[in-house]
Amino acid sequence: MPSTSRPLRKLGFLTIGLFDGADPGPGHESTLEIIELGERLGFDSAWVRHRHLQYGISSPVAVLAAASQRTSRIELGTAVIPLGWENPLRLAEDLATVDILSGGRLNPGISVGPPIHYGQVKDALYPDTGGIEDFGYERVRRLLDLVRGKPATDFSGVEGFEVFSDVVQPHSAGLGRRLWYGGGSVRSAAWAGEHGMNFLTSSVVKAEGEAESWDFAEIQLATIRAFRAAHPDGEAARVSQGLVVIPTDSASPEQRAKYEAYAAKRLPRTASPQGPARLLFAPDIVGTSEQIAEQLHAHAAYREVDEVAFALPFTFAHEDYVQMLTDMATRLGPALGWASKA
Repeated sequence: MPSTSRPLRKLGFLTIGLFDGADPGPGHESTLEIIELGERLGFDSAWVRHRHLQYGISSPVAVLAAASQRTSRIELGTAVIPLGWENPLRLAEDLATVDILSGGRLNPGISVGPPIHYGQVKDALYPDTGGIEDFGYERVRRLLDLVRGKPATDFSGVEGFEVFSDVVQPHSAGLGRRLWYGGGSVRSAAWAGEHGMNFLTSSVVKAEGEAESWDFAEIQLATIRAFRAAHPDGEAARVSQGLVVIPTDSASPEQRAKYEAYAAKRLPRTASPQGPARLLFAPDIVGTSEQIAEQLHAHAAYREVDEVAFALPFTFAHEDYVQMLTDMATRLGPALGWASKA
């Protein structure tokens, strides 16, 4: 098997946390049980997606607060919180609180841009300021400053029996170094690097410019290199890759057929850039751990990273995720040179 320039150091996974709108409790409980399983299997990190007005996790910080009390070691991340839905000051308070509760294990991932379907939701989200809200990098910079301890106000001190701070409380000193930017363009990658963030790159990149054919791995590689070139830590700057990976080593024949059908249904969108944003999707990787490891070692962007957060597919049952995670930890991880923390 070809060697990689960066041995796999951290193995993580990402889940969307689906639930039934008529009975949301079991879906949320399933997500917490999956995170607990990940810790028992020795994963380094567990990440949750963020969905608003859908049947997936709408409040990942709250879910991870619960997960922090049911785990003791595994790192807990968001991939990603769309800042267009958030007030940076209030989010900074929530992130710091959960980081304290977790013992310094929170890894908040964020992104920018207008909320999806903004024209339909802006009157509920920003009824008075919908036309002037800034959904660009400035919103991220505000969050970074607040999390990292810059003053939020020019007032502090004692007023009557109340004591006020000019910085966000609680302040979690290490959290500012564990903020991640989820991006798919060279511009976003460079901005994240310049501002000392970590970089999450997923199964979606932006196809910029013109090309006769599009190579997902090469585009993703360009974003990673742009990020590190701009980051003060250079080649040591943290990057995590998040492709959709489905190992089948212990899967039943029925599960394998279901996984292969899922990947085949999604394959056409990977042939060319999609939509006005020109998004290019990576094919889902389905197969035995040996087969998946071979494909990853041949992937130009994977060879540049030593951390991954493999994305679990959206629509499967709890027992399917148990099988996938077990195979990732016991077979795929070791095939990639990773050692379990269990």
